[in-house]
Amino acid sequence: MITHSKRFRELKTKVQPQMYEIPEAIKLVKELAKTKFDESVDMSIKLGIDHQKEHVRGTAILPYGTGKTKRVLVFAEGAKVKEAESAGADFVGSDDLLKRIEEGWFDFDSVVATPNLMPKISKLGKVLGPKGLMPNPKTGTVTEDVAKAVKEIKLGKVEFKLDKGGCIHCTVGKVSFEEDKLNENVTHLLKAIFGAKPIGSKGTYFKSVYISSTMGPGIKLNITSLKF
Repeated sequence: MITHSKRFRELKTKVQPQMYEIPEAIKLVKELAKTKFDESVDMSIKLGIDHQKEHVRGTAILPYGTGKTKRVLVFAEGAKVKEAESAGADFVGSDDLLKRIEEGWFDFDSVVATPNLMPKISKLGKVLGPKGLMPNPKTGTVTEDVAKAVKEIKLGKVEFKLDKGGCIHCTVGKVSFEEDKLNENVTHLLKAIFGAKPIGSKGTYFKSVYISSTMGPGIKLNITSLKF
């Protein structure tokens, strides 16, 4: 049984059992973030689909990023190395990086690869996959245009994926962000998730949507006013 701290229980009493409009919820999230560090703003989205048969996965470029600078690793050779470096990649290479990862090095947050190197990288699936770092064409991280992929990640591209419980969890910024910037990030994420709706899926797609700070209680959102 999960038990919450006295501080958390006190914060939760300030959240009414209702659905909040997005701007109102964001304002409350910021007010309830009382820790000494800059908490992340997170979203938890329950989808009304058959998650045993239907899958939702994709990316969203948040206009104002997540507040975290991502370290991008690129598997590339030849001219693609310079392209990746010029775009701001933190680590670029091929066999040398494969060896470092096999030895247990994981000081990076995203991985991009050119298609020709995927046969080599595939053997890292067991270590990169569980960490959500395996390059995938569906998320634009297996591509010839490595420069574009790196720039998008640096600008605030986030990946989302339906988990086994039928939920998507994603960070949309920091509590220090201005309210209107958080609002835009939230809207972009929700629209991207809607755009990834499985063809033929029936019923209510967004079953419930919550927003919270890292250490704060969840606040249920009313998203009926959004135009998808």
